[in-house]
Amino acid sequence: MRLVVVGNGMAGSRLAAEVRARDADLTITVVGAEARGPYNRVLLSNVLAGTASPEQVRLPAQAGDGVNVRLGVTVTAIDRAAREVRTADGWREPYDVLVLATGSEAVVPRIPGAGRAIALRTMDDCDRILAAARTATSAVVVGGGLLGVEAARGLAGRGLRVTLLHRTGHLMDRQLDAEAGLVLGEALAGLGVTVRTGARVAAIRARGVELSTGEVLPAGLVVLACGVRPVTGLAEDAGLEVGQGVVVDDRLRTADPAIYAIGECAQHDGTVYGLVAPAWEQAAVVADLITGADPSARYRGSRLVTRLKARSVELAAMGETHLAEDPAGAVEVVMFTHRARGIYRKLVIRDDRLVGAILLGEAPTVGTLTQLYDRGGPLPGDPAGLLFPGLDDAVPADTPVRMPDSARVCECNNVTKGRIRACWEAGARDLAAVTAATRATTGCGSCADAVEGLIGWLCAQEEEVPV
Repeated sequence: MRLVVVGNGMAGSRLAAEVRARDADLTITVVGAEARGPYNRVLLSNVLAGTASPEQVRLPAQAGDGVNVRLGVTVTAIDRAAREVRTADGWREPYDVLVLATGSEAVVPRIPGAGRAIALRTMDDCDRILAAARTATSAVVVGGGLLGVEAARGLAGRGLRVTLLHRTGHLMDRQLDAEAGLVLGEALAGLGVTVRTGARVAAIRARGVELSTGEVLPAGLVVLACGVRPVTGLAEDAGLEVGQGVVVDDRLRTADPAIYAIGECAQHDGTVYGLVAPAWEQAAVVADLITGADPSARYRGSRLVTRLKARSVELAAMGETHLAEDPAGAVEVVMFTHRARGIYRKLVIRDDRLVGAILLGEAPTVGTLTQLYDRGGPLPGDPAGLLFPGLDDAVPADTPVRMPDSARVCECNNVTKGRIRACWEAGARDLAAVTAATRATTGCGSCADAVEGLIGWLCAQEEEVPV
């Protein structure tokens, strides 16, 4: 069977690896529009901040072992009748199974001078921003979503005067409620980022950013973080159903049974997922199906946990974060704010289940809450104990000794404490070895401290065993 994957990003490259792990003989061709090999797009903000190098965020190359990778090649058409893809350079590649992993593209607002700004989406964009940052003294970041916040913090960490503009009333309004957005803004202000909400950009001038009020903010560098849209043109031209993304079923298959779609370009059950964990879950399902490793595999959707990766700003948000207390008692909200310390904690509870949470600042129970949200299980004890460990002894603290082996440590790769323990017992005694064996830390990277701490705890336990 001939498998062709269009897209060599985090979804496409992972699919090739998953398929090869299940079937050593299947012929795989991966076509990527970028000239670079695959890299972790989620960690571009770390490259921008200087906490990671481009080499450190590279993903394993899939070329070799029966995997043909074509870099810098754009697929221009799908001929469904002939079952082949066509590229801009005239090449044609036949397929038995085609997987679209075309990802998303940056949204560039239609305003005068937008071409003077750099939209942060690819490693090439990151290189351009870093080159401009070497001579600039001030920067404006347009867009206060997750990527914009990370970019602003990263540039401020490089010594630039940074202004972060967001058109709505508070930062990260898709994930956070108004109070959390306010606390996040104040935390960023303490780190050197000036936050302007309710700000609308009228134009980008040579001397800076002009707002709708006529005010001009001086800037030697302007970065756009205005969101992304799925790349669906190839599928649409081929006559496949497209909504927000390429519409797929629980098999991640389009209406054409020979064509699948995964990652940011796919729309499953009305939802387009913009995070890496769902893309990798989808890649595993498709690999199971097309290799026959598990013909019953199905994708049922993902429960999302958003983690902010800006230095000195800890944030996790999950589920229905915008709900308020219901007078009828259907929804209970437990909330604590300490703005002076940059702390905001909110739990949203329905039917004794955690359906949403925001944890900003110090959050010693983030792992416990993530597990409760993931599993949908009943809450233990007094909900206040979930925010303040020690108030309720029934609430497990986020320490290795009290974590069950089923506790998920790496959300992106679904790696549990038990799996890390098993790798450690098999001889993986440091972070690099555990990462190689489990892929833990290779997604958003926010679990690195937890994984390293768990390894350290396991090593300490071994030293305490009497000989």
